[in-house]
Amino acid sequence: MKVLKSIFFLSLLLVISTHAQQLKSSTKIRDIIQPINLVAGISDSVLINDLFYSDNYQVKFKENKKIKVNYDKPGGKIYFKTDINFGGITLVDFIHNEQTYSILVRSRVQQKYKFSFKPDKKYNKLTLFGSFNGWDRGNLPMKDENGDGVFEAEVPLEPGRYEYKFWGDGTEIVDPNNPDKKPNGFGDFNSLFNVDALNLGRLFLHVGNKKINTAQSEFSFIYENEKDESEINNGNIIALLNNSRVAQKNIKINRNKINFNFSKSELKGINLLRVAVSKNGRATNIQSINLIDGSPANNNNFTWNDGIIYSLMIDRFNDGDKSINKPIKNDSLLTQANYLGGDLQGIINKLNEGYFDSLGINTIWISPVYDNPDIAYKESPAPHRWYSGYHGYWPISSTDVEDQFGTFKKLKELISLAHKHNIKVLLDFVANHVNELHPLFKQYPEWFGKLELPDGRLNLRLWDEFRLTTWFEPYLPKFNFVGSKDVVEFMSSNAVWWLKETGADGFRQDAVKHMPNEFWRTLTQKIKKEIEVPMNVSVYQIGETFGSYELISSYVNNGQLSAQFNFNLYDTALPIFLDKKMSFKSLDAEMKKSFLVYGNNNVMGNIMDSHDKNRFMAFADDDLGLSQWSAIEEGWSNPPKVDNPVNYNKAKLYYAYMNTIPGLPVIYYGSEFGMTGASDPDNRRMMRFGNELSVYERKMLDDVRSIVNVRKNHSALRHGDFLTLAADENIYAYIRSDMNERVLVVLNKNESTQNVELQIPVIYK
Repeated sequence: MKVLKSIFFLSLLLVISTHAQQLKSSTKIRDIIQPINLVAGISDSVLINDLFYSDNYQVKFKENKKIKVNYDKPGGKIYFKTDINFGGITLVDFIHNEQTYSILVRSRVQQKYKFSFKPDKKYNKLTLFGSFNGWDRGNLPMKDENGDGVFEAEVPLEPGRYEYKFWGDGTEIVDPNNPDKKPNGFGDFNSLFNVDALNLGRLFLHVGNKKINTAQSEFSFIYENEKDESEINNGNIIALLNNSRVAQKNIKINRNKINFNFSKSELKGINLLRVAVSKNGRATNIQSINLIDGSPANNNNFTWNDGIIYSLMIDRFNDGDKSINKPIKNDSLLTQANYLGGDLQGIINKLNEGYFDSLGINTIWISPVYDNPDIAYKESPAPHRWYSGYHGYWPISSTDVEDQFGTFKKLKELISLAHKHNIKVLLDFVANHVNELHPLFKQYPEWFGKLELPDGRLNLRLWDEFRLTTWFEPYLPKFNFVGSKDVVEFMSSNAVWWLKETGADGFRQDAVKHMPNEFWRTLTQKIKKEIEVPMNVSVYQIGETFGSYELISSYVNNGQLSAQFNFNLYDTALPIFLDKKMSFKSLDAEMKKSFLVYGNNNVMGNIMDSHDKNRFMAFADDDLGLSQWSAIEEGWSNPPKVDNPVNYNKAKLYYAYMNTIPGLPVIYYGSEFGMTGASDPDNRRMMRFGNELSVYERKMLDDVRSIVNVRKNHSALRHGDFLTLAADENIYAYIRSDMNERVLVVLNKNESTQNVELQIPVIYK
């Protein structure tokens, strides 16, 4: 009897032990904690739940001699401050659930640049504003310290291209002493200022070789510093496996070569190896190697770095079921702004025909599927044209599918079929507002903000002045996320419901900057708790925000969105690809700036055009000027058409660029064959296929298919680093390398053949 009790007790201990191990495993941090970027000597802070998801944030930070760290546990904020002279990368360690983790912290001793202006009249208030401060007219005052009449403001800037102006007593002033300027699209100009990187010689950490067998995996990296050939030591190596320091036993250094050895058991499952070298105040790029069971990610396993997105508007893509077509009847509603017949069945048909497979994409972002009103509305700005809700952005239900698109069952069928083709599906989620016919507007009026401002104005389309409260249209009531916790809970739960019910893989999030960060934190916390952790999946959320790097990046972290569209990079790239005189040097500087903000191996969205932008071919074929960011009237009165087929080559070159840089390429439907168009709704023409395309469009489609499939079939273009070899008025050349391969990309925007001499690093030969 005693023996039986002992056996029972032992069994109980084993059960408890197993449960404890499972519990301990579930409390591990799943998120890859992203680097913290600091300016030396300047305090900064971050919310801990933006770094990683956990059911508790009981953490204890270890001392670091290079950086002071204070954790305000009640407020959930971590405060960082580096020594004023510290430049480079260090690791900040902390303990969470009895495990030690590390945060990469990068500190830069930043250069400051002085802007000067000598006005010819007296101003009561004079400030500097530009792309470097989100066009804030108030936070950079200009001062005349010595009374000589010259007003100055000093700004720390990273290398890159900046636009700016002065602001004096309510008037925008172009810098009179700077001839370098560009049209701003509002009938005026912005001054331009370029910050060149200091010529300190190339500093780069290159990927080397891999050796993988049944017992272990070995990876090598080569450190290059043109101005300092002294050897590196263990103290210079920054290395993390996921969020934990790599043990010294795993690292061996031979002059400038760093070897990492791991047993296969250490690398089971999905892991991320991050390596950098920090020495004498400078740090290399951070190499990121995605590992699947000890082998570098290749073409057999999907992570979101592998994403190639196809963006389509349901109503404008393909009419697969004519029995559900019922355009809105309104004498003032023109055809371009009405329903044209595209539906979910039309997308299903193209999936079955293999259209998306042949194009090489693996992710489809579909426009909103919500039920929309069966009436037309007059737009508030002149000339007050009428529109229908064909685009899906005027929801009258939080759970129903638009009947002109199909049914909820048809949506699930589409997503299931896409998955059989190894294609992910992103739903377009509209959280900012509803249509006035939505039941919520009547049931819960306290959930919505007021259209009237205290000064008598309408809070309408004041995108920046009142970005968290402005309405898009009087018939689109905006949720008051700032004043109502109930609406935060409702809309975040509704988003999770759509994922669970449809099986979709993520969201394109609409109007991100018009909702507070707290909404996105609540939503993402629910997604992690209810979907990602229990189902062991990764939900991708990409947002839409127009603004500064600071604003856009404030929403991109583990606690909010996976990514946003990289509009700042697009704004720099577009004129460079279309203007023969502009140099790729500016684009390369902007690229490096985006790496600093989002990481070299980011999952931001790279675009050529979109449903909110004029189509690329309208610029390339000279139907629109680059300053015409809005060309609505041209779309109605003189819609662009491609007259010179040679200009398709400009689009192909941009596609080659977009598909070979870090981030996810986003193909807007029709652009794959060079569809043109001005502003909304002309940029949303009906899609064409097969014999509807001209011989030149079919040729472009074939070439774009080849370009996209090159990206799909070469892991270095999706996971690799980025090393610039040349950037001038004609040529942009760079190498993408991962542990599987190196790919050389040479872009020539000159119509003539160019002779190019490139210096390939010796270690690559």
